[in-house]
Amino acid sequence: MTIRTGSAPAAAPGPAASVPAASVPAASVPAASVAAPEGRRALRAALLVPAAVALLTGLDAALLRLGLPAPIRTDRLPAVHGMPLVFGFLTTLIALERAVALRRPAGFAAPVLTGLGGLALLSPAPLKVGQITLLAGVAVFAAVHVPLWRRQRARGVAVQAFAAALGAGALLLWLGDVTVPALLPWLVAFLVLTVAAERLELARLDRGTHEDAFVVLAAAVGVGAVAALLWPETGTVLFGLTLLSLLGWLVRYDVARRTVRSRGLPRYVAGCTLAAYGWLAVAAAAWVLGGPAPEGPRYDAVVHAVFLGFTMSMVFAHAPVILPAVLHCRLPYHPVLIVPATLLHASLVVRLWLGDARGHHGAWQTGGVGNIVALLVFAGVAVALASGLLRPGSRDLR
Repeated sequence: MTIRTGSAPAAAPGPAASVPAASVPAASVPAASVAAPEGRRALRAALLVPAAVALLTGLDAALLRLGLPAPIRTDRLPAVHGMPLVFGFLTTLIALERAVALRRPAGFAAPVLTGLGGLALLSPAPLKVGQITLLAGVAVFAAVHVPLWRRQRARGVAVQAFAAALGAGALLLWLGDVTVPALLPWLVAFLVLTVAAERLELARLDRGTHEDAFVVLAAAVGVGAVAALLWPETGTVLFGLTLLSLLGWLVRYDVARRTVRSRGLPRYVAGCTLAAYGWLAVAAAAWVLGGPAPEGPRYDAVVHAVFLGFTMSMVFAHAPVILPAVLHCRLPYHPVLIVPATLLHASLVVRLWLGDARGHHGAWQTGGVGNIVALLVFAGVAVALASGLLRPGSRDLR
């Protein structure tokens, strides 16, 4: 059994069903599959505007935390830096994809609320306004998985619902004045389990004991996150061990280990995926070997290994597959996509190894700026590809 990249529904048994959807060139997809009423497409694009604002403002806050000049300077931005990125940006993207899958208008309440909650965190409004709005959005996001589960009783959907519950729990604890560093395992569990379950759901798999093991490991990660909050010293080590166990399962059954030797889009997706697994291993090992990291260089290393190295690398990997389905637009593969992905991982090496581990402040700042540039370049390339300003050659589509 392997995890296959792609977003196509399960096919009937036969040779065609064994081909990963991600191996199909974007140009070979019929035009009808990306066509949609302009109003619907515009509405979905509008829902991404708050997510884009959260991303750009979060990058602005990152410059402030690096001690560098930034376009916008407020006292609140550095303090809430991570939460708008996790919930205002990433959760809005994921919730929009789930709403499209649900095919019911009520499902879009989740990305609307998380987007507005992210904006509220960045505004002069009381902090609790943003916290409550985000909590409402993630609660709706969790509820969306109930009809999805009734439609398809898949283990991936169940794990996504569990992950959403962890995200809502993190926001509820934050509303109760638990600090963000103490909530870090909850936030990590929320995103890691969501992404892992998404890869499982994108796959065409036979039901079996391996999937049951995935559910057990996902539950263990959740238990580890709770233990890390209740008993930080031993619980954080346990959380790191559960992450490593889940990671071992993912690496064992992910087709990326084979498709990385192919070409074009499948190789790009596989490369980003395997790199993401590597950064998750770095964070998990840091917790296992060092225990809690509430502040300082090790906290910086763990946070950015997970939220940039793992999560954003997975966003880079799946954008050419997910965004066309969500926005009904083409996002063909082009080799230039490798540039921001390479820059992201290279700058993380500089930041975490030379900056955090070796204590070179200049390298830490340089790596941080490289992280920001990588995200902006990827966004620019994605817009250029979707709008047709950058077109792939015929060889790039293979």
